[in-house]
Amino acid sequence: MEASSGLTTTSESINHSDDGEKYANGVNWDELAFGITPTDSMYTMNCSDGNNFSQGHLIPYGNIELCPSAGILNYGQGLFEGLKATRTEDGRIMLFRPQENALRMKMGAERMCMPSPSVEQFVDAVKQTVLANKRWVPPPGKGSLYIRPLLMGSGSVLNLGPAPEYTLLIYVSPVGNSSPVGNYHKGRASLNLYVEDKLRRATPGGTGGIKSITNYAPVYQAQKQARAKGFSDVLYLDSVTGKNIEEISAANIFIVKDNVISTPALVHGTILPGVTRKSIMEIALDLGYQMEERLIPLEELLEADEAFCTGNSVTVNPIGAVTYDTKRVEYKTGEGTLSQKLYETLTGIQTGRLEDKKGWTLEVN
Repeated sequence: MEASSGLTTTSESINHSDDGEKYANGVNWDELAFGITPTDSMYTMNCSDGNNFSQGHLIPYGNIELCPSAGILNYGQGLFEGLKATRTEDGRIMLFRPQENALRMKMGAERMCMPSPSVEQFVDAVKQTVLANKRWVPPPGKGSLYIRPLLMGSGSVLNLGPAPEYTLLIYVSPVGNSSPVGNYHKGRASLNLYVEDKLRRATPGGTGGIKSITNYAPVYQAQKQARAKGFSDVLYLDSVTGKNIEEISAANIFIVKDNVISTPALVHGTILPGVTRKSIMEIALDLGYQMEERLIPLEELLEADEAFCTGNSVTVNPIGAVTYDTKRVEYKTGEGTLSQKLYETLTGIQTGRLEDKKGWTLEVN
């Protein structure tokens, strides 16, 4: 492979599903976790020499080859997105607000000095990938097809600078109704969080507000230490004062006090603008709750009535307890809680059980 060639696939064949085969064979849909199950196809689209992204195409799912000097490998020039396709009770396959993921990728690409596909290209690529792998979309109520678009500097670059070539790669995997936060537990068991007061997740002016691939490995150390002590995951404080809550490792956080729901504001560029976060805020307002985006001191979290986190993967997950130093606080969870109400409303829209009055869902056909 020549140095100028960014990415090639090493797969030899493709196993497209027959029209009559509704579900993939050999999958235990009741035991799906949040992990990788090899599927049929993935999608690739390229851009080079400052041009727009070309027409993409499906290729067999499999390993890829990159130049050793690819921008993503040497300088971490890459972004990813996450969204899901869900099967409704009447057999339709639905996406949830994919345009929002496309817009967030464009925002992140600008920060990382990368070109990005148009919103139309992104949504069309996602739809093609889902259709090519539709037999891997779990039966209604059994989970969803997780979709991972990855935008990367695939071209060769040795000097510190943007890559000359970029690739959008989309792959998918069926996942169950489980949360990847914490120990990737099955179901919606409440989280037991540890407040990290030494290591920081993001800084103002950095990349905490975009889905850069460089954001995630730095949380491993704090996660590992917390899990060794029996916690599900880590809640991070702001890097300037160390007094305000910001995010869990890969999810947004909300607190509830009386009739007021609060979530950390996006103004400093350290909070990821989650699509689920945005949707839950709109749903909460529709349900008559007061919604606030602001700085949230740690003390307010410790005095809240309820707390929960949101994200594409976790959807809406209750927080059962938070520990800071030697102080442990427990919260309401289960039936009758606001997080349960929000979860049922959001998933009802996503799966077609509730009417989508906002135009959030997009049928794949």
